[in-house]
Amino acid sequence: MKVKFWGTRGSTPVPGKDTVIYGGNTTCLEITLSSDAKVIVDAGTGIRSLGNEFESRKEKVDIHLLMTHIHWDHILGFPFFFPIYKASTRILVDGYDLSMKGLRFSFDNKMGDGFFPIRFEELKSDVQFVNKLGTGPREIDGTRIDSIPLRHPQGGLGFRFREEDKTLVFMTDNELDTADTSFKDYVSFCEGADILIHDSQYLPAEIAKHRGWGHSDYQSAIDLALKARVKKLILFHHAPERSDSEIIKATIHCQDLISEKGLSLEIESAKENSIFTF
Repeated sequence: MKVKFWGTRGSTPVPGKDTVIYGGNTTCLEITLSSDAKVIVDAGTGIRSLGNEFESRKEKVDIHLLMTHIHWDHILGFPFFFPIYKASTRILVDGYDLSMKGLRFSFDNKMGDGFFPIRFEELKSDVQFVNKLGTGPREIDGTRIDSIPLRHPQGGLGFRFREEDKTLVFMTDNELDTADTSFKDYVSFCEGADILIHDSQYLPAEIAKHRGWGHSDYQSAIDLALKARVKKLILFHHAPERSDSEIIKATIHCQDLISEKGLSLEIESAKENSIFTF
């Protein structure tokens, strides 16, 4: 399984000199299975660059698009994903039950005319809603994908990928609370994962002011990873106001916390355009 981050930022894209290391685009991951099947998670602004990559390779695009939810920062890039304007493209959408509504509304949101020059119905690509992961597991070329509800306004889904003996869990836009019964469910869902990619938009000192916003701080993500005996934690969904230098500082602090306790959890922060294979 190979994973590439095309967008790591939360809430809104923030290009500029302070975000060149960790990236300014919003959520989009490309997961390549051992069969070479492509699974894309979310259609934030990062998916535009992914589309350009597909175009540069001049390959037919036949992908699975899994949507965690349909808040703007997770669908903003879809109209700019160039392959959707080609008849040879097929996209199988799954995940959050309102996924197609969100993708359609990025073109036609019924709020008035003039928001986007092209209507969803005018797309040449074949975009289908599979709608399986909201009710149970799904298998793609031998890789089992499970989902779990997220604690986020209007809801959402986290995903677990199991390919042979490797497990990847992706949970963004999720507010962890150790006192809530859902925390035990998340521990079970992440149990023994090789890699956990989890929302860590806030610092511990910031979380009290943002309760109910549907995001976590890095300490909560670490607590989940330790209780679930995860091997590696990747901090994700960086706050738009968080600069590269601040993310570096927070990441080192997290690593020091683990080292001081003599624990073995690996921790890093997601970087746009970075790739890992496991």
